Amino acid sequence: MTPKSQNDPEEVPESNRLPAPEQLSRQFERTGRPQLGLIPQISQSRLRNIHLPLAPARADCSTMAPNLFPGESRRFLSRRRLLGMPLAAAWGVAASRAARGQFVEAGGDLHSPQFGAAGTQRYRVGVRVAARGGRCRDIYATLPVPMDWPEQQARIVDQDTSTDIRRLRFRETPGAARQMIVEISDLPAAAEAHAILTFELTRRAILAPPETAGLVPPAKSDRQLRQFLSPSPYIESRHPAIVKLARQTVAGLLGWKKVEAIYDVVRERVEYRNGELKGAAKALADGWGDCEELTCLFIAMARATGVPARTVWVEGHCYPEFYLVDAGGNGHWFPCQAAGSRAFGSMPDLLPILQKGDNFRDPDRPGQSLRYLSEFIRGSAVGGGGSPQVSWVREGA
Repeated sequence: MTPKSQNDPEEVPESNRLPAPEQLSRQFERTGRPQLGLIPQISQSRLRNIHLPLAPARADCSTMAPNLFPGESRRFLSRRRLLGMPLAAAWGVAASRAARGQFVEAGGDLHSPQFGAAGTQRYRVGVRVAARGGRCRDIYATLPVPMDWPEQQARIVDQDTSTDIRRLRFRETPGAARQMIVEISDLPAAAEAHAILTFELTRRAILAPPETAGLVPPAKSDRQLRQFLSPSPYIESRHPAIVKLARQTVAGLLGWKKVEAIYDVVRERVEYRNGELKGAAKALADGWGDCEELTCLFIAMARATGVPARTVWVEGHCYPEFYLVDAGGNGHWFPCQAAGSRAFGSMPDLLPILQKGDNFRDPDRPGQSLRYLSEFIRGSAVGGGGSPQVSWVREGA
């Protein structure tokens, strides 16, 4: 699959640039968008010393294989040394706690998701910053990195950082995403700094539960679940057309059958076709969309009928999960393949999970609701308006 290209921004006329302060230092800030494309991938952007958004990249899952790995575990070779470093150890402890605290382990009973075949791969994530045309300083970058989930274990096995990196740390959005934070105090003209981590990811397929009778939406939702019942960017769960269709679809149905009816209607009403991001309501009106629109519409209809649902962002693709509770009061997240081969309550794909959710709050972007916790960078170009070049790394190792 070839991901849609993300072009560098056009040259900004000098008259439109921010005036340089007394020290000839210009602020630059850049945010990314979902970089959806099968690995390997390296996305590049050039910082023009002003605030410029990146055009959203789109997923093309029309040629997705049903399973990235065969049944047996597969390992990609890495030419880098394995780490026995404190950073990796600290990551492992924090990630394991997060996974245990957020989810009931799959396979615990007949009503929970079951695990299938597993696959292992190496996956590199990081950033490169080159000071083109002038010195840069106070560079601060964040980017999403893999984390532990019941169906995925993420372990740092290599850390490649240049001497210009002042600090490397992590920040977690509980039960949703993890970010790597990179800080560079000073980068001389023509120099290049980088911070790249290699993860070993073990991903397991999810099978539908053997028993679905008795699975129902939660009668009461805690604070964490309530966010998955409310509208999100491009998920208009209160749109009149979506609410009407959702109610018609689930009339007389309960629990698992209710959600499955929503799944089938979405796949019947929306033809898979690539295009610009437009969200659930527009996809329903147009009758077509890609994996993001199909996912958005399923989530919107589920939420409109009281079923918590969220987006799962994986490499090159996205799909929804929905939440039901068994008779014992235990809640479970179940995946489904909105675009591609039919898979309801199960997920055969072993693509790396990047994050889960669709309404993020990032302290570096206050006041914004983000459907995807994307890359972000800010800093200063010094000495007459240099043009720092940034490359976000996300690729197979």
